[in-house]
Order: sequence, then C-alpha cells, then structure tokens
Amino acid sequence: MADKIIIYQLLPRLYTNTCSTCISNGSIVTNGTGKMNDITLERLEEIKSLGATHVWYTGVIEHATTVNYEKHGITPCNEHVVKGKAGSPYAIRDYYDIDPNIAVDVDSRIDEWKQLVNRTHQSGLKAIMDFVPNHVAREYHSDVCLYGVEDLGQGDDKGMFFSPSNNFYYITGQQFAPTVDLGSGNDLYVEFPARATGNDCFHATPGVNDWYETVKLNYGVDPWNGSKHFDPIPSTWHKMLHILNYWASMGVDGFRCDMAHMVPVEFWHWAIAQVKAVHPGIIFIAEIYDTNLYHDYVHNGLFDYLYNKVTLYDCLFNILKYNSSAHAITGCWQQLEFMKGHMLNFLENHDELRLASPQFCGNAATGRPALVVSAMLDCSPFLVYAGQELGERGVDAEGFSGLDGRTTIFDFWSVPALRKWFTGKASGNALALRDYYSRVLALCNTEKVLSRGGMFDLMYVNPHLIHQYAFMRHYNGEFMLVIANFSSEETTVGINIPEHAFMHMGISQGEYSYKELLHGTENTVELSSNKQLDLVIPGHDALVLKFI
Repeated sequence: MADKIIIYQLLPRLYTNTCSTCISNGSIVTNGTGKMNDITLERLEEIKSLGATHVWYTGVIEHATTVNYEKHGITPCNEHVVKGKAGSPYAIRDYYDIDPNIAVDVDSRIDEWKQLVNRTHQSGLKAIMDFVPNHVAREYHSDVCLYGVEDLGQGDDKGMFFSPSNNFYYITGQQFAPTVDLGSGNDLYVEFPARATGNDCFHATPGVNDWYETVKLNYGVDPWNGSKHFDPIPSTWHKMLHILNYWASMGVDGFRCDMAHMVPVEFWHWAIAQVKAVHPGIIFIAEIYDTNLYHDYVHNGLFDYLYNKVTLYDCLFNILKYNSSAHAITGCWQQLEFMKGHMLNFLENHDELRLASPQFCGNAATGRPALVVSAMLDCSPFLVYAGQELGERGVDAEGFSGLDGRTTIFDFWSVPALRKWFTGKASGNALALRDYYSRVLALCNTEKVLSRGGMFDLMYVNPHLIHQYAFMRHYNGEFMLVIANFSSEETTVGINIPEHAFMHMGISQGEYSYKELLHGTENTVELSSNKQLDLVIPGHDALVLKFI
C-alpha cells in the first residue's frame, strides 16, 4: 500500500471531451461534454501508471447550469445566475444529486457515479469528491433528497437577518440587485428578500466580481458581531453532516472541502469526527489560505491535509516566474514545520495558472525542478491537475473564464493536451513530460526514503546556490540527495554536506556508490564534510541520487 498520497484532479465534464471544434461560449450541443462512463478502467489505469493513488473528481455534484433537464424532473435554472454555459461546480444546486451533464443516461446519473467509484477502486485508486460547505447556488433545491430530509432554507424565518435556526442570511426588506443583468419578463430572476452572497457579501447588491451566483450558508455565526450560537446545534450543521454521510456511504474515500476556512472550525470538529467514526479511512482536505488558522483546522477541526498555497506554491511561483532565490524554499518548510505531514503540495489546480501558460512559465519543462521539490521535499501529499503532465497551456478563451492562463471550470470545453493524448496525437514534448512526471511520482512511493523518510535541508551550508535547491532524505539507514536546478542552463555545482547531516541521518562519511533515479546514471563518490560533492545538473531539471 502506498504511503504517500498522489492525487490526480480531473473534471469529468472536461477530461474525456474530445471535441476539436469547440467555440467560445458554446453550448453542450456544439462543444460536447465528457461523461463519467468515459472514464473507463483503462483510463483509470493510465492515471495510476502516472503514480497516482487517488482521483479527485471535481464538479460531480449537481450545480447550476444553463442546460434544461426539465423532462428528467430537474427544475431548470435561470441563466442570469449561472456563470458560463456549463455553470460553476461550486454553485451547488442539489447536494444529493449528480451533475446531469456528465451522465450518459440522465435518469441513471447516480448509478453512473457509483459505478465510477467502483471502477476507481477496481483500478487500485481511491475516490475524492468536492464538498462545498460555505455556499450554494442561488436557486438551490434538492429534487432527489431522501424522504424526510428537510431542504436547505426550508423553515427559515425570512424576516430575520440572522437566526441560528436559519440556513441563510436574509437582507430583510430588500430585493436582490447585483450589478449584473438579471433578465426581464419571464426570464427575470427575482429574489426577495435578498440573501447574503457566498464571499461574505452581506448586502443586496454584490458586484460582478463577487460570487453573485451563490448564497452564503449560516452556521450559527452572527456576522455583525462575530458571536457564535452553537448550542443547540444549528440546523445547517445537521443538514451538512447528513450530506457528508450520504456520499461517504457510496464509497467515497475523501472530501476536498471548498473554502473550508469560511466555515467555523467548531463545525468541522463536530462533523468530521462523526463521519470518521463510521468511515475511519476517509480523508478530509481543506482549501484554506490563512496560515494563522492552520493549526486550529488540523488539531481542532480534524482535517488531514491543508492546501499548501500561500507558502510553498507561492514561493515556487516566484522562483519560476520572477527568478527569485531558491533559498526561499527553506523558509517555507521552516514556517510549516509544526504542520509536517499535513500540507497538500501542488503546482496546478483549477484555480491556478497552468505552468505552461504565457502568464506563468510559458513552457511546461521549466516547471520540472519545482515538480521534484514539491513532490519530494517531504512526505506530504502531492496533487497533479489533469493535463499538467502533458504540458497543457491554458491558452483558450473558452467563454466565461476568458483568456486567463487557466482551464475553464465554467464552460463546455475540450482540453487540447488531454484530447491529443486520448486520440493518440500527443507530441514528443508532451510524451516526454508525461514520462518525467511518471518517473518522479513513481519514485515517491517505490522509495520508502521519499514516502516515509525525514528531510535535511542543505542550503545553510551552500550559500553559493542561488538557482539550485539541495536537500537530503533519509529512512532507516538509507539516504538520498536531491538537487533541483531552476536555472535554464546546465550547471556544475559543488554541494557541501555538513557533519551534522551525517550525524542526523545516522550514516558515516566515506565512499559510496549512487544511482541517479531520474536519468539512470551511476557513479562512485566520496561523501565528506570536508569535501564538496561536484555534480552537473541539466537546466530546468533535477538529480535524485540514491546512495548505496
């Protein structure tokens, strides 16, 4: 069994869509859509061969969309409170249902999801899905919730801005009036009284850059004075726990929790403990951006892993894009030493720029040293975003998302790098990059030094390294040296290994043979605290030396 979690994130709507004639703002008819059934056992085995242990299925719960499924018993959405033609995966319309857009047989969509989870397990992978606890779509309504389950907002006192018994916050006496077109005539979207918007916008007039298509959920916190009303347990808590258990009962192995820090940590402590009591192997990942909350959300909130965005990701971004010193990486792990093992590292996800985009590196190969550092620095999980391993550039203006260096989550679209991979037309560069990713990620779990071992940072004795980062990993007498070269040029470096490193790792100084695990070279060298180890590192690459 793998020790280190490697997550492969994909949106079924995008992942297997092979339409090569997509048009901006195109409909599901013109642009097509990927389906859950198209994520076959063969495709899952390809993902596993990349080194993945888990698949994060993004956007599978029913969310607001412009596609009309009224004949299937699904109430149509007003397009004026939907972002894009496909809609945002984070504007949940029905927490108990699966997105009909990704089903072959719409009426069997939940069964198709269960079959996908089963295929995932059959391939030896585990399944993660989104849980979006902070907000819902403006027209939230469950068409398929279980008998006796009360819908969100059902029974709310709409005459009160805040009540611990309400699921929403109401802007009493005011109609919802955002700075976007709400339509006219029969198409007019009307909401009275207005409800608070998902990004903590507690008035009736959110702007176009607000999350105007969503409604903030009320967990018993009065936003005017911050007072907490958790006794008795608020209605929202019970309803959200029921939703978590509903999906966990279908065999889901984990939840990636959207904007988790916008929900009180007390709820997470209460809910996660109860879910894990029934499903002890399930994991919870928090999207969180406030480092001051990290300790509380792990040790009190009971999250397993937190987004490593504002520390390691941002640091690597600055090194790759602005040529910052690699010494900054040392500060990242030191700052988070108290969170060791609880951070989820990544270089891409649906919110971030594609590495190969013009707005970031412009070339996917430039990101190889960052991949090695992010995946191998410690035992933390690592995330790959579908298409990243093939150098997807994110240069399409798909529609709502525009030309922003990202892959849209709002539109019906086909991802060029994935489409070429599925149709056998991937280029040599894309195939070479995928091979590099598979070598790096496979090592993370075939080598116990990387999946279980400790880390020793060498930068404090190597101040001459500016565009290279060197560290050692060690486990039960085995050890490795990892050096990432962020420079575009092949570089010869002399690496100092201090006496303290040998003592710390419990190894002696002397002559060792090594095998370089990424490129396959072998050599015999002397390791000594009194002598530099001279190595040649290709540009935008890394060396992983396993010593014997």
